[in-house]
Amino acid sequence: MTADAITRLRELLTGIDRLGVAFSGGVDSSVLLALAARVLGPDRVVALLGVSPSLAADERAGAHTIARDLGVRVVEVVTRELDRAAYRANGPDRCFHCKDELFTTIDEQVVRAERLDAVAYGENADDARRPDRPGSRAASEHRVLRPLTDLGLTKADVRRIARELGVASADKPAAPCLASRIPHFAEVTPVKLGQIEQAEAALRRLGLQDSRVRHHGDIARLELPAEDLVRAVTEPLRTAVHEAIIAAGFRFATVDLAGIQSGAFTLPLVTVARD
Repeated sequence: MTADAITRLRELLTGIDRLGVAFSGGVDSSVLLALAARVLGPDRVVALLGVSPSLAADERAGAHTIARDLGVRVVEVVTRELDRAAYRANGPDRCFHCKDELFTTIDEQVVRAERLDAVAYGENADDARRPDRPGSRAASEHRVLRPLTDLGLTKADVRRIARELGVASADKPAAPCLASRIPHFAEVTPVKLGQIEQAEAALRRLGLQDSRVRHHGDIARLELPAEDLVRAVTEPLRTAVHEAIIAAGFRFATVDLAGIQSGAFTLPLVTVARD
């Protein structure tokens, strides 16, 4: 599969000498970065890492490690989506404003400086079919390439290629931005983002590697994989989890019996809008 993907990507990138990849360290953008480095050479690919309060410090450090392993240079792109009222308002289109800020900043500050012929991002074929991906519209407006989608690669395909290439994030749980933990129409603030980051980092140190801390004011609603639910509410972990959540600034810690829910806040709203 990997050899075929490289061959087809070479065709897609015909005429492109230098490529920027919007990079987060997640498996999708990591695989895109790895494939592009094999097609163009690592010195002709630049990993563009958006940095803002919505990016956890652990994710930032992990992204640098993966890019270094691939031999690709990282350019940090400082974004200011929190300066945008529409982003802070946190409607179902929040991701559009975030991605629009990222791609606008890349266009204005990076493309010429790095002599980029094009910019690409890691949307996969499964993402392209989902209704809760407003960031895709921003990519289209900025003419950002989406090679994984164009190659028809699903999430399962991407993980398979990541394992074949030995990419460190091959089995890394999905890690959406911290703002995705805040219910729509509740304002996104640096304080809330900091609380979420602190709580989730503490949970990882306790061995709960895949988690979401949903921010409901004083209440933290923990989403965990089904196999971790009992463990998280059983001593000695129960007390440690509670203490970690309280230390992050919440008054109450709850565990959602539904487990991890991708698109928990956005999908119900965009589904209603489409009906």
